Amino acid sequence: MYKIVIALGGNALGTTLPEQANAVKITARAIVDLIEDGNQVVIAHGNGPQVGIINNAMLALMHEDPSQGSTPLSVCGAMSQAYIGYDLQNALREEMLDRGIINKPVVTMVTQVEVDPLDPAFQTPSKPIGKFLSREEAAAMAEKTGFLYREDAGRGWRRYVASPKPKHIIELGAIRQLSNDGHIVICCGGGGIPVFRTDKNHLKGAAAVIDKDFAAELLAEQLDADLLIILTAVEQVAIHFRKENETWLSSLTPEEAERYAADGEFAPGSMLPKVQAAAKFAASKPGRKSLITLLEKARDGIAGKTGTIISQ
Repeated sequence: MYKIVIALGGNALGTTLPEQANAVKITARAIVDLIEDGNQVVIAHGNGPQVGIINNAMLALMHEDPSQGSTPLSVCGAMSQAYIGYDLQNALREEMLDRGIINKPVVTMVTQVEVDPLDPAFQTPSKPIGKFLSREEAAAMAEKTGFLYREDAGRGWRRYVASPKPKHIIELGAIRQLSNDGHIVICCGGGGIPVFRTDKNHLKGAAAVIDKDFAAELLAEQLDADLLIILTAVEQVAIHFRKENETWLSSLTPEEAERYAADGEFAPGSMLPKVQAAAKFAASKPGRKSLITLLEKARDGIAGKTGTIISQ
């Protein structure tokens, strides 16, 4: 059996409050399949729609009550971790109890992830967040908050923030201890709350978004996991995607994955970070491997029946 870190994509959580409540039930069934097989599981997840809902609500509050300042993105991230964890841990607990699994507590860990304030990503913010605004609305918000707004693919203006690489998981010790004690741990939500050290002991939230796949990879390395599973919207990784010579891949070495990535085979912001994170973990230590597949195919993927396995 394996020590597994699972990275859940947005399709596993829905995009609205009612959608999430339903989506986590399906997600829980797939995860409990792996728990039922005897695997030790730690779960990371995205938070794009959820943190957007929270960010928009906080902006609306600021408009309604002039005494309210803007809510830091790090605080919105913390709220999203708790909100997603609340639904997901209850769905997992219910599914396990329905199957007679009674000795597996589930816990959500509000998780901070240290980033480097000198990361070049801070000089070139690339992640759009929040709702679309008109040019005039964006100019007014930029003046009021100091946030950076740019046009997003001709659809309107949105706030842009940096996407730095994760360096260290602050709550790693607690996550490791809980997992070793038999708990199912939900952590590093949305890639973790990005923080940096302003002096020896103080942590300050950064206006940034960490890619959840890179955060899950770091978590898997630091927990000395055997397997990183990145769950996404396709069953396997493909090269020449949606072209006449489209080819689905059942296995890759880290070197092959990096070569295809360098050749532009994977879309930035979509499959590219998943393949890069999977390759990095597989290359980090002999015997480690990564799996990229659909949520409902995770058990089959571990058995080698489907998905894309990346290993040395």
